Amino acid sequence: MSFRKIDVDAYDEDVLHESELYEPDPRDSAQVLSDTKQQQAAVRNSLNKGDITGALNIALDSPPYGLGVEEAKNLALQTVVSVLNSTKATDIPNVLRSLAQNEQDTLMKYIYKGMGMPGWGDVSGSVLLGWHEKLTEVAGTGCIVRVMTDRRIV
Repeated sequence: MSFRKIDVDAYDEDVLHESELYEPDPRDSAQVLSDTKQQQAAVRNSLNKGDITGALNIALDSPPYGLGVEEAKNLALQTVVSVLNSTKATDIPNVLRSLAQNEQDTLMKYIYKGMGMPGWGDVSGSVLLGWHEKLTEVAGTGCIVRVMTDRRIV
């Protein structure tokens, strides 16, 4: 038996599981997906009306966290990226200033997730970098630290 194939965590009583790191979402995966689809429709409606701030607020409200909701997470990322892509560069600082701190942190999580998935959907690196720069100017580096230390991954 090779020592490299032994899962030492299986023998440790004090092992920390991912589900113990944060409060799980009380909704089941079907409910999370349904809520995310409803958010996407509401975001599209706001974008059609030209309300970028409202669309971003809706997209950042109650993001899907936890295990087993990957489809909802991808749909939520697609929704946020569509808002980011449809925003003029001159409007970005005003939109960011209107967000609460937890919404700014959630937006930063989506920006990092989008950067980690090059070539996925309509994710544009230059758009994400532009938003990252403006968000860091508005929210400060504390936003980056909070996102990097938060265990709830969007």
